[in-house]
Amino acid sequence: MSTIVRVDVGRLDSRLVGDFKFFKGGLRPSVFVRLTDENGVEGWGQSVPVETWTYETVETVETTLRHYLAPAILGADPSDIPAVHERMERAIRPSFSIGQPVCKAAIDLACYDLWGKQTERNVAELLGGAQRNDIRLSWTIQEPTLVGAEQQLELARAQGYDSFNIKLGYPQTPQYDLELVQIVCKFAPGGFHWADANTSYDIATALDIAPKLADLGLNALESPLPPNKIRDYQALRRQGALHILMDEGIVSPIETAEFIALEMFDGIAMKVARSGGLWNASRIITQLRDNNLHLYASGLTDTDLSLAASLHLFSWAGLQRPAALNGPQYVTDKGSSDPAFRANGNTIRIPSLPGLGFKIDKRAEASLTVAAKSQ
Repeated sequence: MSTIVRVDVGRLDSRLVGDFKFFKGGLRPSVFVRLTDENGVEGWGQSVPVETWTYETVETVETTLRHYLAPAILGADPSDIPAVHERMERAIRPSFSIGQPVCKAAIDLACYDLWGKQTERNVAELLGGAQRNDIRLSWTIQEPTLVGAEQQLELARAQGYDSFNIKLGYPQTPQYDLELVQIVCKFAPGGFHWADANTSYDIATALDIAPKLADLGLNALESPLPPNKIRDYQALRRQGALHILMDEGIVSPIETAEFIALEMFDGIAMKVARSGGLWNASRIITQLRDNNLHLYASGLTDTDLSLAASLHLFSWAGLQRPAALNGPQYVTDKGSSDPAFRANGNTIRIPSLPGLGFKIDKRAEASLTVAAKSQ
């Protein structure tokens, strides 16, 4: 297989619609990576850092890609994904888990895209084959007022959504969280609804609120606690009120295996970006299958390349539940020139072209400069 001879890196910010507490200035920053092989074939990847969700910032992602990861992968075979990850782990060492996974996801995605284009297969085929051609989406409800939440629900319904992912926890109070969930479940009693507390509860609050959320019709509670609260997660899962999901703390298959053995969760809200890309994410999904645990789908308000990677992954996994991939909800300008790659109501089709599946917008290409090149 032809090897990587050039790496280009660039930043592109996308405009957002609406108010999402995790972003500043109405922009969703991302960093693009383009890999070129010896035959001039290009593969594209994207990193989607959010400092309020992860410790990685757009600045640390860009400098790490330019100065450490780009030189490390020159000469690598993009189809040998484990070897590419080994190179990246030598350049930026792990601590508890993968070091800078959101950053490394850009290289991982670009390798899959390049490999797919080299072999005329899309990413779902590289993973083992698609089980479905589209993914059903849920709408994110994150509102500081109940009136605002009701307006969001009406907007979602008008766009064809019937299932919701509800943001709970700080700065909201537990009482507000219960009222919010009640409004959502009454608004769409036939939908599939789950909540994400972004690690903001303590164990006493989580144990108290979980049965009440279940009584209201909620299906699962994602990230109620910080991921290092191992005994607290065990206690909450033993309570058995509803599915307890982990997100933060699930990065590689190594800690996933340990947390499964410790019986800390019922399932995972899987994020491609947080796991360092498709290679780790697909292996974690296999672990869930092997242990009869639940797969939920989530993201980091991904724009096109990162979103496409998630769609390929969940297509291969045969995802049944609505996916909390809210890039189509919040991101107004895209990095793709493919008009077909858009949500149609509450569904979005899997790109079918080789690699991740679409052409890149000229603005993304214009952002790039050379980070590393073989002599």
